[in-house]
Amino acid sequence: MPELPEVEALVHHLRENAVGRTVHRVDVASLQVLKTFDPPWTALHGQEVVAAHRHGKHLDLEVADGLHLVVHLARAGWLRWADNMSAPPPKQGRGPLALRVHLGPPGQGPGFDLTEAGTKKGLAAWIVRDPKSIASIARLGPDALGITRTQLEDLLRGHTERLKTALTDQSLIAGIGNAYSDEIMHMARLSPYATSGKLNDEQLDALHEAMLSTLTDAVARSVGQDAARLKGEKRSGLRVHARTGLPCPVCGDTVREVSFADKAFQYCPTCQTGGKPLADRRLSRLLK
Repeated sequence: MPELPEVEALVHHLRENAVGRTVHRVDVASLQVLKTFDPPWTALHGQEVVAAHRHGKHLDLEVADGLHLVVHLARAGWLRWADNMSAPPPKQGRGPLALRVHLGPPGQGPGFDLTEAGTKKGLAAWIVRDPKSIASIARLGPDALGITRTQLEDLLRGHTERLKTALTDQSLIAGIGNAYSDEIMHMARLSPYATSGKLNDEQLDALHEAMLSTLTDAVARSVGQDAARLKGEKRSGLRVHARTGLPCPVCGDTVREVSFADKAFQYCPTCQTGGKPLADRRLSRLLK
């Protein structure tokens, strides 16, 4: 899933390449991706792109008359830029393409596709005058890159959920997903099952430092990269996430995994849980 660093890099790419261009045409290949109908997508036609923004993991393209094309890439969505977009309108319901934006005369100018792999569709696009009218943006907590140490303590105070759950709760902290939460907890040497509201001062210091360091480094690696290379750049910087069975780069212990119905997280027992593997209910059921 694209998280804060990748979305920030995509927004940076749009600022560099889309701002100042005119939306000549929008092609909708999958009607289910559009979550609004008024204004229609044709309202973007003829409008100059004036800015690109990020709200948590949402991407926001603003045009001259105050309209915003807001996108959430969900788990398997992506933005694919092309210097020369194909002119023929795509056929609806075929392949991964959901939405195409022409930023020049079709077939003669650049633009981008919004695509989504797999059969489980979550990619969403809105056309609105105020991004805060979108429920998933209205409920966002403060952005992870802007949180101070004091704010972090205040945000977590009184929370009883596991740290992994708290870090990925967008209404609590915006921008962190499954991958970077694993990386942050590993750098801070904290268990994913630690109670978020019971961290001591030393643990809060480590968590705040790890959060800013991990995300800042990831943004620095990602910004300026071609959109097609961003996924590979993300994978190359991960130390524990998606590295089950490989040695921890810090201590050499084997990276372990806890699996759920539709996702999993990874951690290092030596670095994070005092050498004790965490219970994995799915694995326990298989062993019975």
